[in-house]
Amino acid sequence: MFGYRVPAPDQAMLISGGRRGMGVAPFRVVTGHGAFVLPVFRKTRFLTLAMCESEVDETCVSHQGIALTVRAVIAFKVGNDKESIVNAGQRFLSDQDQMSVLTGRIFAGHLRSIIGSMTVEEIVTERQKLATEVLETSKTEMATIGLTVDSLQIQSIDDGQTGYIAAMAAPHKAAIQRQAQIAQALATQQSTEAQQSAERNQAEYQRQTAVVRAQYSAEVERAQAEAAQAGPLAQAQAQQEVLLAQTELAQRAAELRQQQLVAEIVKPAEAEAERIRVLATAEANRMKIQAEAAASYDRVALDRMLIDQLPLIVKEAANGLAGANVNVLNGADGLSEIAAGLVSQGLTILDSVRANLGTPRSPDGSAGPDGGSSPTRRPDGPPGIE
Repeated sequence: MFGYRVPAPDQAMLISGGRRGMGVAPFRVVTGHGAFVLPVFRKTRFLTLAMCESEVDETCVSHQGIALTVRAVIAFKVGNDKESIVNAGQRFLSDQDQMSVLTGRIFAGHLRSIIGSMTVEEIVTERQKLATEVLETSKTEMATIGLTVDSLQIQSIDDGQTGYIAAMAAPHKAAIQRQAQIAQALATQQSTEAQQSAERNQAEYQRQTAVVRAQYSAEVERAQAEAAQAGPLAQAQAQQEVLLAQTELAQRAAELRQQQLVAEIVKPAEAEAERIRVLATAEANRMKIQAEAAASYDRVALDRMLIDQLPLIVKEAANGLAGANVNVLNGADGLSEIAAGLVSQGLTILDSVRANLGTPRSPDGSAGPDGGSSPTRRPDGPPGIE
């Protein structure tokens, strides 16, 4: 739009001419938005608010009088507030590159002042302290010209040809070198030990590999030997099985023949012997029964004959007493006793005869087992009495 101006985000638009909105400042400051600017009557300029950089390379003298070359980098910019923009615009609007030059000179002076109050050891070992003190001492001057410092970095500190810093670092360097040598020795030792361990492991691995290979070779040879012997062993085993089968067959044939012989010869012979034994036993039993029957018949006949002759025996005994001189003391009782004695004597004789003549005769009429003869009759006496 005609007469409407807008500054960039990192710029401040300075409008000069007229008095509206300026206050005590010689120009109006516009940031972050646009504004109408009347042509011819107003003049517009732009002041950068971007980050700027300034380098310092200054020779300073320390508290011990040692000359040191210090190199530093300062990062700065125009302040965001209106006062800082006004101050910077009044000083650098026409030549904004002078901000870096002036900032470098300001920090160079403060560096010389602060380094002059510090020893080399402090400067070298406490760089952050040096930067902080420089910033603190330069803050007021920088605010006066409308600038703010974001950071100060000490890049290097060099003592030139004096060798003071090198001498100061020598003990530390020696200690570091000693530690480095120790570390190198330890590393070498560890490397040697690791190498030896690796060699031992490799040797052990080779030994185990050789053992395993030998075992494999032995197993292969054993398998080959077993395979080579498998044919003859199988043939021998087959022949052995054939012999066993033939032997078993022969044994079965022998057992069958034995059973056949038993059935054809032994069993008939045993049956015949049993038949003969049974016949003989039956015949013996028959003969015994016949003998017992005959003996029983003879005994009955003898008893009957003796009983028949008993009165005659008693009579003969009584006749024997006829001529005897017998005194009877008890009268009738005495006679009764004599008669009873005679009868008893006759019975005794009868029992004696039975005992002597009681052996039965065999069926063929021969004498019995005790050699006795059959009873005979006396011509003049009773049968069975000689």
